Amino acid sequence: NIRSLSRERVEKCMSSMQMGTQMVKLRGGSKGLVRFFFLDEHKSCIRWRPSRKNEKAKISVDSIREVCEGKQSEIFQRYSEGSFDPNCCFSLYYGEHMESLDLVSGTGEEARTWITGLKYLMAGISDEDSLAKRQRTRDQWLKQTFTEADKNGDGSLSISEVLHLLHKLNVNLPRQKVKQMFKEADTDDNQGTLGFEEFCSFYKMMSTRRDLYLLMLTYSNHKDHLDTDDLTRFLENEQKMTKVTKDHCLEIINKFEPCSVNQQQAVLGIDGFTNYMRSPAGDIFNPEHYSVNQDMTQPLSNYFIASSHNTYLMGDQLMSQSRVDMYAWVLQAGCRCVEVDCWDGQDGEPIVHHGYTLTSKILFKDVIETINKHAFAKNDYPVILSIENHCSVPQQKKMAQYLVEILGDKLDVSNVGAEESGRLPSPESLRGKILVKGKKLPPNIDENAEEGDVSDEDSADEMEDDCKLMNGDWKTSANRKQVENLAKRKLDNLMKESKIRDREDPDSFTIAALPPSGKSTDKTDGSKGRGDEGTDTADEAPSSTKRTGRSFIGSFSKRKKKPSKLKKTSSFEDTDTDQENTSGASRAQPHHSRKKKTMKLSRALSDLVKYTCSVGLDDVEAQAACSWQVSSLSETKAHQLMQQKAASFIQFNQRQLSRVYPSSYRVDSSNFNPQPFWNSGCQLVALNYQSEGRVLQLNRAKFYSNGNCGYILKPACMCAGAFNPNLEDPLPGRMRKQLVLKIISGQQLPKPKDSMLGDRGEIIDPFVEVEIIGLPVDCCKEQTRVVDDNGFNPMWEETLVFSVHMPELTLVRFLVWDHDPIGQDFIGQRTIAFNSMMPGYRHVYLEGMEEASIFVHVAVNDVTGKARAAGGIKGLFHRNPKQASLDSHAVVHHGRKHPFGAHLLRRTASAPTRGQPKPKKGFPEIAIDTKDYSSEGASEERESEDRDKASAATSHQFTPPQHRNGESLASCQAKGPWDRPDTNGAFHQEEGKVQN
Repeated sequence: NIRSLSRERVEKCMSSMQMGTQMVKLRGGSKGLVRFFFLDEHKSCIRWRPSRKNEKAKISVDSIREVCEGKQSEIFQRYSEGSFDPNCCFSLYYGEHMESLDLVSGTGEEARTWITGLKYLMAGISDEDSLAKRQRTRDQWLKQTFTEADKNGDGSLSISEVLHLLHKLNVNLPRQKVKQMFKEADTDDNQGTLGFEEFCSFYKMMSTRRDLYLLMLTYSNHKDHLDTDDLTRFLENEQKMTKVTKDHCLEIINKFEPCSVNQQQAVLGIDGFTNYMRSPAGDIFNPEHYSVNQDMTQPLSNYFIASSHNTYLMGDQLMSQSRVDMYAWVLQAGCRCVEVDCWDGQDGEPIVHHGYTLTSKILFKDVIETINKHAFAKNDYPVILSIENHCSVPQQKKMAQYLVEILGDKLDVSNVGAEESGRLPSPESLRGKILVKGKKLPPNIDENAEEGDVSDEDSADEMEDDCKLMNGDWKTSANRKQVENLAKRKLDNLMKESKIRDREDPDSFTIAALPPSGKSTDKTDGSKGRGDEGTDTADEAPSSTKRTGRSFIGSFSKRKKKPSKLKKTSSFEDTDTDQENTSGASRAQPHHSRKKKTMKLSRALSDLVKYTCSVGLDDVEAQAACSWQVSSLSETKAHQLMQQKAASFIQFNQRQLSRVYPSSYRVDSSNFNPQPFWNSGCQLVALNYQSEGRVLQLNRAKFYSNGNCGYILKPACMCAGAFNPNLEDPLPGRMRKQLVLKIISGQQLPKPKDSMLGDRGEIIDPFVEVEIIGLPVDCCKEQTRVVDDNGFNPMWEETLVFSVHMPELTLVRFLVWDHDPIGQDFIGQRTIAFNSMMPGYRHVYLEGMEEASIFVHVAVNDVTGKARAAGGIKGLFHRNPKQASLDSHAVVHHGRKHPFGAHLLRRTASAPTRGQPKPKKGFPEIAIDTKDYSSEGASEERESEDRDKASAATSHQFTPPQHRNGESLASCQAKGPWDRPDTNGAFHQEEGKVQN
């Protein structure tokens, strides 16, 4: 037991790891590299040298997911048996994609020291509460920032090193101001350099928050601190907390106030208030939603279930690697339905890979062992194995044998008659169970028969059908030429009727087949039509940054600004595309007449299928109601059903499960927009988890709202009765929600990731875009103005207003962009389920970034009648952000008292960024515009004198109150009464017509 280790043993491990060990680092396809590995002085990173990556040659301890002893990884399997002593071998799995670092030490004792030490560090991290983790992350960021800024390695920072660091952090301060703060922080006999503690003091002076200071003054009646009465008013009036007690306020002061004198006087100064607001208590995400908070006792058909497509693949669908590690990663990421593509292997051992392609092969047995190990590592709600069975009967029997022997009691083999059509069991009743989804023998087959014929018409793999149609029956594995011919044919067909759409990732294309209705979806007036409203328009932005992701054959060149015909080309770039993009794929496919397909199915494998029997889907209206059946359909067919028979599709999904998988045209493993299928009630929307991007961010946001357990309860109106998500008023008589977002400020926004000049690039000009993703009638975007030359603490102070019909299905997406005259570069994003947002003043931390955030105020109101603010698609292209701000004040404050401190934003002047504001070329004063303004001229040259004069007018111009030296922040989480009237996570401010 790691936690029971003696102090002496732990210290010995830490000391040995920090001294370092020479080990062999294995790489796939080449010989191992001898490197010197060591734990850094802060015990936060594993580093090695030599390396061409220099300072980037490290793995954060935070990112390590698992430490495995012996030769368990795929990399080790590639080396011949007996090459290395298993006692000297171990692997670290780290990062979002469970990458492995495979090491061989000189002795077994050295390996044991590293394994023990790493597991001890990981156990300590897992035991931390969220406040301690946030504080540790911030401390590590300060230490790392200091170390990287120390160019000459002397352990201190000179004024030139500090100036270089400020440019890297997007701080635009006059040199004289920097020198003044530098001198104040340099307390050790004014040696002209800053040690680490002095640097922390300098950083604190530089980063005192003007917006939070003014907010504190508002509630403290202009005192430089909040007493318990002030804090109670703030928490109740603004943060919408109920029953706030004096004891709770004292607890907050004791945890967050660094000054001991303030603690004794029971007051919260600006530093303590800032610590509290930047802690998890001030995060926009509802902390109750980090754990399961929904009813888990309803039938499986009443839930959205996190699902993966071709789970085993690391990359594209044609030539990428298959790895068992992918099953471990997706299961630990919250996925509850994984796909296993089974084929006959050598020596009677079934294998898993993508048939008729050059993807590598892995053993079925290894896949099941990995699933058995990781299925319930993070939560114990049921896992569904979606078996794509292409095996002969003997190897099917071997599959059944492995499932039974390896999974044991986890395998659900409930005795349910195939003819029954009652309710499906609930996730709660199936906790700790693994279900097999696959074909089942019909009941009229002789019960003594060991095999029988079943339909193979519903195969969830269009690739197989296309390969057989184009090249006959490929009984042997495909070669590269056949795969390339297949891909070219697919692309040729697709490009005959295609258009280009923008996306969040820069300089990339989406190839989109036109829908089959014959109606044009290209809008000449710059607005979206009804057919487009539910689709994923991506985060539209021209950009000068090149994408370096994997492509199938090549990469597309510069983007077009308007939908246009593509010339024939042999490239296909990785992109997350819209659902509408493939809605007409079937029109591009050649039609072939063929006989009805059947396959032989083993009784042993059939008997393992209980609640999830795979069947075809011909007609959603005529399909017999049977809860045990699961219909798999491609995104193309599902999209047609969604458009043509939306109400019937909803009712079909009330009775049984449906699984939607990506079109076979997505050879690059791109993803479709899942939102339209969630709107239609489809439970198993299968995504390519290996393709990080917008779609997976939406998927994570949806499932995080219920503890990331892989199950989200559908809205009640989608579980029973009639409902059509495509109507303009899908829920007549039901109150809508009005979301009022005040975008106040940003903090420590970095330069774009792929900036050509890196840290030496220009200071960014950020703006914020907010996108609503839900029912078609709700989908829209709004954005703030641009703040020039300030990524460290930009001030926007703009209000955006949205109308939402069904918040249970809605995601709210915050995006930060860097604007420049020739386009805009993506900086970061965070997507949150509507019902997981907390009210009041909140920080929105950008996903994957340690300190970057935006500060907002959230208010949600019930509204009746027609909303005054232009919302939805019709308001998308014609809203003026400044006018939206005015409209929102008229709507929100009508018929109710102003909350105490509501005038804060009016009192807080926007932080000027130039003495003479420069016009932003190419950025029109409207919410969204698709016109290309990039040729309208370059920015004016600026004199250095103007730069310093303008910079003096930034948010650092005010003088914060003088503070006493404080102690370190206590590492424990603030507890507060998070109770709100609405148990499902929605919160209400009662208003008049905006109801009160």
